[in-house]
Amino acid sequence: MNGIAGGLEAFDEAMLGFFAIDHADAGTDRFLLECYADLPAKEAALAFGEDYELARRARACPPP
Repeated sequence: MNGIAGGLEAFDEAMLGFFAIDHADAGTDRFLLECYADLPAKEAALAFGEDYELARRARACPPP
């Protein structure tokens, strides 16, 4: 994937951390992800979540 800084793996890692889903679970495709190509992976995941009203994952404790 071209675009999202850090690539698709970094985007999926951020999506899993914030929303407990990856890009496939969210039903995204390459065209849709290119809309977030100018953002770093974490910012892209948060922007995607806000745009599509995804619920943030509750965390029992802070990440390591």
